Amino acid sequence: MPDIKETLETEERHLEQKWYHIIPGIALCLLLTLPAWFLGNLIPIVGGPVFAIVIGIVVTMVFPRLTGFRFKKGLTFDNGVKYTSRKLLQYSIILLGFEMNFYSVIKVGSQSLFVMLFTLTAAFLIAFFVGKALKVSGNTATLIGVGTSICGGSAIAATAPVIRAKDEDVSQAISTIFLFNIIAVLLFPLLGRLMHMTNTSFGMWAGTAINDTSSVVAAGTAWSNIVGSNVALQFATIVKLTRTLMIVPITLVLAFYTARRKEHSGGNDFSFVKVFPWFVIFFIVAALINTFAGLPAWVSVDLGEVSKFVITMAMAAIGLNTNLKKLVSNGLRPILLGISCWAAVAVVSLIVQRLMGV
Repeated sequence: MPDIKETLETEERHLEQKWYHIIPGIALCLLLTLPAWFLGNLIPIVGGPVFAIVIGIVVTMVFPRLTGFRFKKGLTFDNGVKYTSRKLLQYSIILLGFEMNFYSVIKVGSQSLFVMLFTLTAAFLIAFFVGKALKVSGNTATLIGVGTSICGGSAIAATAPVIRAKDEDVSQAISTIFLFNIIAVLLFPLLGRLMHMTNTSFGMWAGTAINDTSSVVAAGTAWSNIVGSNVALQFATIVKLTRTLMIVPITLVLAFYTARRKEHSGGNDFSFVKVFPWFVIFFIVAALINTFAGLPAWVSVDLGEVSKFVITMAMAAIGLNTNLKKLVSNGLRPILLGISCWAAVAVVSLIVQRLMGV
């Protein structure tokens, strides 16, 4: 599928520009983050990441061509905005590792596997049966199921070439997942407070039930700002990164299944190196350094604050990349499927936690 490959390759080229090509976009995200960070500290019940997303969306609505504006020498905001929403976000998650104990990472990750088994199953069953009932394309339903159960847009981008999805399928799935990412950041901290959740239970819920890594971290940050503790953010991050690793076995299974269904499908589009979320490994390395290198406490705290600030920058970038008209232009059926998968995962996560006594 050259169209999908070209789309993904174009996205990668955005992230591989010379260093000065990303400066304008990063500077724009930084500019929008400053008021969001101030408002987040002023109104912690909302939090900086939420303000950053909203500010980014409003700026894009008022100036729809802003990110594509071309300076001299062909520079645009677009490259840096994409770099901030993906690469800088990953770097911020690595920085979070310097606040964490390696043994806690292993313990929390292993605890969450049982919950993930049920949420993954729920997402794929709902995607299959509700997708058929709504007459959503099989590939679109698969991508929505993968995006909901694993790690949002990253899982969709990794899975699309494997199952030979069309551009239309990818666009519908990513738009649907993105819509619920934004809703989750706004809604989950409030629902958690209404349900009187503890830090660990909210962290488990956010880490297993919110689609995208960026939204999990944003929701965890918002919760941590409300309660004045980073426990939920750390817990949610570990759970989410454990869940992100599921992209590898799931994609391998789908690649095998597609190859069996289509004799001439070939396997050249699948690359383990490209699919594997390498930033998770660096996160674990950071936790190892923090655990065994004896870093001063103030270093860990400061790196954690830097991480939260960069997370807020990534949310501003995501807001700038949000086109509300496009989100609703794909029709109602993918959205209904997306909310069905999302609700199933959120409810199943709560039920399993309750049965586990979390």
